[in-house]
Amino acid sequence: MSTVLGRVRGVGPLISRILAALFGGYALAALTSVATLALPMSKPQGVLTGMLLSFVVYTAAVIWVFTVRSASRAWAGLLLAAIPLLLAEWSVWTAGSTP
Repeated sequence: MSTVLGRVRGVGPLISRILAALFGGYALAALTSVATLALPMSKPQGVLTGMLLSFVVYTAAVIWVFTVRSASRAWAGLLLAAIPLLLAEWSVWTAGSTP
């Protein structure tokens, strides 16, 4: 039983990093894609810029997740990067809902 618990403790941080890379990176890329619409440019240009930038952000997030010292720092870094993007996205959502 102790060997199974030891394996889980050894694999747990790796699984957490994989989940952070997959889902956290995707969420960060999606936030970036929408947040670029808050930039002062035309809507079609903003959509294209957001799409292209999301690929860069997703790649950087995956690299970040596997280069930091711990899985908790990886999650914290992703959350910290998401805060300004959420604020920018909020301005896009509230501007789009007013007639």
